[in-house]
Amino acid sequence: MLSLALLGAAPAAADHGQGNGPPPSGKLDMIGDVGDFVPGVVDDPVHDPTLFKDGQTYYVFSTGVLDPEDPGGIYARRSTGTLEGPWESLGAIDLPEWTLDYDVQHLWAPHVVRVGDTYHLYYSASSFGTNRSAIGHATTRAPGDLDSWVDHGPILTSAPGDDYNAIDPMVFKARGQWYITFGSFWSGIKLQRLDGMDTPTGPITSLASNPVDPPNAIENPQIFQHGRYWYLTASWDFCCQGVDSTYRTVVGRSTSPTGPFVDRDGVPMTEGGGTVLLESRGNQIGTGALDVLKDRGRLYGVHHYYDADTGGTIRMQIREIEWEDGWPSFSYGPGDGDPPG
Repeated sequence: MLSLALLGAAPAAADHGQGNGPPPSGKLDMIGDVGDFVPGVVDDPVHDPTLFKDGQTYYVFSTGVLDPEDPGGIYARRSTGTLEGPWESLGAIDLPEWTLDYDVQHLWAPHVVRVGDTYHLYYSASSFGTNRSAIGHATTRAPGDLDSWVDHGPILTSAPGDDYNAIDPMVFKARGQWYITFGSFWSGIKLQRLDGMDTPTGPITSLASNPVDPPNAIENPQIFQHGRYWYLTASWDFCCQGVDSTYRTVVGRSTSPTGPFVDRDGVPMTEGGGTVLLESRGNQIGTGALDVLKDRGRLYGVHHYYDADTGGTIRMQIREIEWEDGWPSFSYGPGDGDPPG
């Protein structure tokens, strides 16, 4: 059974997170519906989060509820006026019928961007371990009204024989041109130009791989700009194994939004380069699927993790992105502890 909100009242948000105070810094204190699971009582998923804002309301959309009998659409939650919360779970956007052709048990890894008054949602339709996959597209002018989203079907697909996997979309604009980056395992992270917000066009460019492991365990690309550089982050290794997950987030940079991206040692990300940006610490295991929002002059990253204190509940964490010598970093907060090993 799906509960649309956690039981009990959420505590009030800290004043420093409100729009009339200074922007929050460091590791944020997350409150409200930030991810929970009690069998038969509440399933409040927050895997592969994307963070965006409409006026003074923040939204996080994420991978849907895993249910083979009734596959879940993209899951939504919101917080009014503060990144810390209290976050409120809204439930799921209806699953489009066409995605059932891909044997989905839920929809994956959304990304949302705003163009004028319209919000564009990109999401993944696939089944675990296959690249028979598709990236879907939906739009609305009222993101919090889950019934208002209009689905437009798939915009990019992959099939056995292709050297890429059409999942984990991220859409961004650079120098007047829209791009879509995507990819999971196979030959790694890809990039293509985007026309009209719904038509990938031109050559498919390779951006990053993780060839040290035969499955090429890399996914969840994110590209953003800071100063003169563009930064590419990705998740290495394996998610979806609870507290045994080995996900970690790596980063490289380039003076061009299309690469080539290199890590701090100058190793190209197409050759396995990647500087570790975020890894398991304390109770937060398998930290990955980073998404970035610029808000009030600062950059913030949201990611999921498996909570070791509860046996692996999937929760979300928002952190301010800080900078050291032109490279992003995170200052770990209370409870983060030391990295494993």
